[in-house]
Amino acid sequence: MGKDTGFLEIQREQPTRRKVEDRLQDWFEIYEPFPEEKQREQGARCMDCGVPFCHTGCPVNNLIPDWNDLAYNGRWEAAIRRLHATNNFPEFTGRICPAPCEAACVLGIDQPPVSIKLIERSVVERAWEEGWIHPEPPEQNTGKRVAVVGSGPAGLAAAQQLRRAGHSVTVYEKNDRIGGLMRYGIPNFKLEKHVIDRRLEQMRAEGVTFVTNAHVGVNVPVEALTDHYDAILLAGGAEQPRDLKIPGRELKGIHYAMEFLPQQNRRCEGDKDEDFLSDPSLAILAEGKRVVIIGGGDTGADCLGTTHRQKPLSVHQFEIMPKPPAQRAASTPWPMWPLQLRTEGAHEEGGIRDWSINSLRFTGDENGNVKQLHMVRVGPPPSFEPIPGSEFTLDVDLVLLAMGFLGPVRSGMIEQLGLALDNRGNVATKDGYMTSVEGIFAAGDMRRGQSLVVWAISEGRKAAAAIDSYLTANADVEPQFRRALV
Repeated sequence: MGKDTGFLEIQREQPTRRKVEDRLQDWFEIYEPFPEEKQREQGARCMDCGVPFCHTGCPVNNLIPDWNDLAYNGRWEAAIRRLHATNNFPEFTGRICPAPCEAACVLGIDQPPVSIKLIERSVVERAWEEGWIHPEPPEQNTGKRVAVVGSGPAGLAAAQQLRRAGHSVTVYEKNDRIGGLMRYGIPNFKLEKHVIDRRLEQMRAEGVTFVTNAHVGVNVPVEALTDHYDAILLAGGAEQPRDLKIPGRELKGIHYAMEFLPQQNRRCEGDKDEDFLSDPSLAILAEGKRVVIIGGGDTGADCLGTTHRQKPLSVHQFEIMPKPPAQRAASTPWPMWPLQLRTEGAHEEGGIRDWSINSLRFTGDENGNVKQLHMVRVGPPPSFEPIPGSEFTLDVDLVLLAMGFLGPVRSGMIEQLGLALDNRGNVATKDGYMTSVEGIFAAGDMRRGQSLVVWAISEGRKAAAAIDSYLTANADVEPQFRRALV
């Protein structure tokens, strides 16, 4: 634990966000620096709770009380060793994880919980500054070859673990840069991309090979992997978006969130529209437009913050679910993940949020552009009964659909490999993360559906352990598992 009486004497603190008027002029992360003295004080709030529920709240089972105590005592190098023991990329989770560990913190029963996420980020950033993070290549190679398809957090975590176990690892990414949805889905104001790049430098130095513009099942035949590798890990995302099938959906100006967000991330990387768009008219920009975002989750908030920085005329964000309570709902008591209203940085920056809104239809102009969204207020789930007389219409020029995802894209690689799916449309796996085809494994969103970055890292690490066990058990067998393919 930290200081014996720390949780009684010290209040929870978080870094302040930069002024709205300043941060709307750039794409940098929104938080101000947080002094080391305050970082250590927050570590001191960790109490001797007996059973640290934060361990089970965290999908990677971080040793949270250990590195809280080490941070409080200024033992930063020891703290990063504890942190890396369970988490390959604490700089990612320290920025974009919603911190289920804090929701499970015992102190949170009747006080604000320990600032676990803040301390995690403080430890890893101190480690980068001091040069304590360096390549850790294996002492010897096993001669086994593993292909990882997808370079998001699940794929990267698995790749690093497998390479450190001595296997030869090649990561295939369909886009032109490594990072998956962290690269092209998470806006820079939440995760600046140099944070990804410095970790990739470490992995390259460890011997991981990265291949970009390699869409397996499209421009890279699946046989190029099944004929060459001893094991394959599928770690792609849950990229099949949920559509809004109402009249007028075909009008121009209605886009999925993941059509909109990657374009701006590419611009932040220094790309010009003509570098990645075949036609300038395909650019999706909010500047000077009346924007509606449909969906109230994290992706909707990412669209909101991105829209603000593109200088729209107005922006509304609608959610079909009722407005959550300001405090933890009685239906989600500690240590469960709480149902309650969350205000992200993007919500502070402007726009109008509204709940219990169902979209009825779009109408457009003579050129086929969307011009109006017709809506109605509804009652609670599961019926969402329309409230009589509550219909209303809003003028709109750009609509962004951020209503979640329905699992992986099944056409292409998954179909060609003949993989079985579960009842939710995700890739089905047995115990040990192996799919229905011998030697092919799956992890992350492709296996469990749309989820959190911390779950992706957890899945990648566990899948890597399963693959290592599989390769070790089959060390004397020639790897020709392609014969099992349909």
